[in-house]
Amino acid sequence: MSPDREPGAASIVHLALPKGRMQENVLQLLHDAGIHLTFDRRGYRPVLSLPGFEAKLLKPQNIVEMLHAGSRDIGFAGADWVAEKNAELVELLDTGLDPVRIVAAAASGFLEGGRPPARPFVVATEYERLTAHWLAERGFEARIVRSYGATEVFPPEDADCIVDNTATGATLKANGLEIFDELMRSSTRLYAHPRALEDPGKRPVIEHFVLLLRSVLEARKRVMLELNVSREDLERVIEVLPCMREPTIAPLHHDAGFAVKAAVPRDQLPQLIRILKERGGTDILVSQLAQIVP
Repeated sequence: MSPDREPGAASIVHLALPKGRMQENVLQLLHDAGIHLTFDRRGYRPVLSLPGFEAKLLKPQNIVEMLHAGSRDIGFAGADWVAEKNAELVELLDTGLDPVRIVAAAASGFLEGGRPPARPFVVATEYERLTAHWLAERGFEARIVRSYGATEVFPPEDADCIVDNTATGATLKANGLEIFDELMRSSTRLYAHPRALEDPGKRPVIEHFVLLLRSVLEARKRVMLELNVSREDLERVIEVLPCMREPTIAPLHHDAGFAVKAAVPRDQLPQLIRILKERGGTDILVSQLAQIVP
């Protein structure tokens, strides 16, 4: 701890933000949390409107390395690269953004009964550690060829199969490859170096940052549903309303019934509206939520 800082005083948290594919969704998440970024001339060191942070844009693989080394306190990275680099980090938040699967794929002519033949083969990948672990776990005998992008073009001339990430499988299919195994699932997550959470000045700043982001992610899963219902039908409506704790209930003018309000899961909404109408709900209003802070 610095001698000029009192115990518990706020510290500057060094934040790593991703460049490339993950960048747009992460910046939108920050924006929706009310955290705005002002970029410098080169665009690598944005200033956050939320005090207490010093930010830098890095490639996701570099973020994992910098977090592992401790030169960055927290940062966004894919779970696949944290696993690939075997980094000892603390996962603070799974944003669920940019979901991908790490899969093994090959041309159908290479596979026998949906799996590699019982002979040595060549596998191309950017994920050398994950692939080596997969080969050992499955009992396959193979030589790994390191790729530097565009892994799907290696078969059949330069590799028998590949291990790569995919969101939809469309690129693999377009290159004549079929998935025959899955190594792991990944998404954009917020990680911390363990030492950052041990700092009494940094920990509350980090925890507040996580709270703001989680409030947006929770709000994206729900909508605010409001409806009117008669006194006679009130309990019939309440018993099927999937609210967070208890719904908000207020009497209508002239004792005409009640107004009911609750934040409900977005994916249940189509069925829920039908059920509520059947149970006497009227004047149903659905609106978007920005943040939900428990």
